[in-house]
Amino acid sequence: GLGLDWQVDFRTGDTTTSRRKTQLKKPPHILITTPESLHLLLASKGYTRYFSQLKVLVADEWHELMGNKRGVMLELALSRLYGFLPNLRTWGISATIGNMEEAMAVLFGSRSYPSAPVLVRARHTKIIQMHTILPDEVETFPWAGHLGISLLPKVVPIIMEGQSTLIFTNTRAQCEIWYQRLLEVVPDLAGQLAMHHGSLDRKLRDWVENALHEGTLKAVVCTSSLDLGVDFRPVEKIIQVGSPKGVARFLQRAGRSGHQPGAPSTIYFVPTHSLEIFEGAALRQATREQALERRVPYIRSFDVLVQYLITLALSEGFRPAEVLAEIRSTFSFASVTEAEWSWCLQFITTGGSSLGAYDEYRKVEVEDGLYKVNSRRVALRHRLSIGAIVSDTTLRVKYLKGAYLGNIEEWFVAQLEKGDTFWFAGRSLALVRVKDMTVYVRRSKAKKGRVPSWMGGRLQLSSRLGDLLRRQIAASLTNSSEPELQALQPLLEMQQRRSIVPRQDELLIEYFKDREGYHLLVYPFEGYYVHEGLANLLAYRLGQRLPITFSIAMNDYGFELLSDQDIPIREAIAEGLFC
Repeated sequence: GLGLDWQVDFRTGDTTTSRRKTQLKKPPHILITTPESLHLLLASKGYTRYFSQLKVLVADEWHELMGNKRGVMLELALSRLYGFLPNLRTWGISATIGNMEEAMAVLFGSRSYPSAPVLVRARHTKIIQMHTILPDEVETFPWAGHLGISLLPKVVPIIMEGQSTLIFTNTRAQCEIWYQRLLEVVPDLAGQLAMHHGSLDRKLRDWVENALHEGTLKAVVCTSSLDLGVDFRPVEKIIQVGSPKGVARFLQRAGRSGHQPGAPSTIYFVPTHSLEIFEGAALRQATREQALERRVPYIRSFDVLVQYLITLALSEGFRPAEVLAEIRSTFSFASVTEAEWSWCLQFITTGGSSLGAYDEYRKVEVEDGLYKVNSRRVALRHRLSIGAIVSDTTLRVKYLKGAYLGNIEEWFVAQLEKGDTFWFAGRSLALVRVKDMTVYVRRSKAKKGRVPSWMGGRLQLSSRLGDLLRRQIAASLTNSSEPELQALQPLLEMQQRRSIVPRQDELLIEYFKDREGYHLLVYPFEGYYVHEGLANLLAYRLGQRLPITFSIAMNDYGFELLSDQDIPIREAIAEGLFC
């Protein structure tokens, strides 16, 4: 460290109650926190006194907040802090954002400052050494899937030759499977291999992070839980299993190795199926061009605004005119009208026109123009619900006589019966019982068992990476020197014989009939959710031509319409289906 005589502490959802009380009585020099915990502090009586000595606020990894409602929460918190700390200095930090100027505008809003905000850019370019692990025979490589286990024999030597490696997976279930399979293939890694994801108990995650700092681990299989805010200098290599779905995420993870000025970063990309080999070439091109995605800021998120107003009413109360001026100084709510503001005030005091008949939605009372929460029940429920992260109900996993292991989602536990075996936290566990939101387990000797999966684990292919992917597919028609495209030549030749390889300005549509019915496949390469919308729109437009029903499926590369009757696709295109 720098050897400074500063007290540094953190406050998150895992911080104990006693530690939080100590922080309130004696604030540290530096407090590392989250938007949710910052709002909880604003919900405390006397928060203006607590923050009275605040000099600087740093929004680290601002790109991760700006593109979601957590960023809106920070904007609102900043507007309140500037209300009584006009000289507060604010820094936003990001290494992987494509629209830096807009990111600065969102963070600082339209309020006036003693001096104009300044954009500072690093003068050096990070050196990233990127390698795609290719199969020996692409003809036998899977055409679908997401695990990538078939390339495990090629991953093991990379791990064993290095001092410390982070193995990134896209989902927690994939993380559990890779950890288990690595130990099966290389038993000598026991004690040198660890796992890290957001559903593991905080103590386990802390142990893994400390071991990484100390350089005592050979490898850690992890998810996005280690994407941000870590500085593990012993880490030499990064392995990305499966598509990272975005350029910024790929470069962010690559930067976990060589995490110091001037040091190169090394990352290996492990495709899980044939089309992802194309993504390897696209990611190399993106790395050369620094083709980062822009983050689209959220605006007018009134659900977050209503929650924030109750937070202010919970602590010292607020006066509408003062707070309206503050929120209009933010980027998100600069366009709020008087009518919309009146609706927000009516909603928190009466429940609005829809919920006014229910007393529980009359959360805020007005006393001499001051909006306040007087109900202890409302205060407790609100503090427990502060935040903008939506997730399914989770249950805690605990040994029958022992420590907590982490959390799994209720829907997965509902599929298990007493005695069933499942793998979690790298352990084979048998279900004993479920009681009081806790899953009690014991160690099992079974070698096989189910692996939990978590809802909300889907990452969508970014438009920027989709564009680069189309460019690489088009480049495969030329004599490209990219190793990924050369490895794919047998499959490309097969595609040319059976269909076509689309150029960058072409949309590939394939149509055929088999015993299941008539299949229409479209390949825009725009990501799962875009394809979901396009598939439904296309089905609707075709249905306007003639009575027809479809089954719809989609992934990040395209979508399919399946029907039991002939689909007049050529006629529909000629008549303006896509216009």
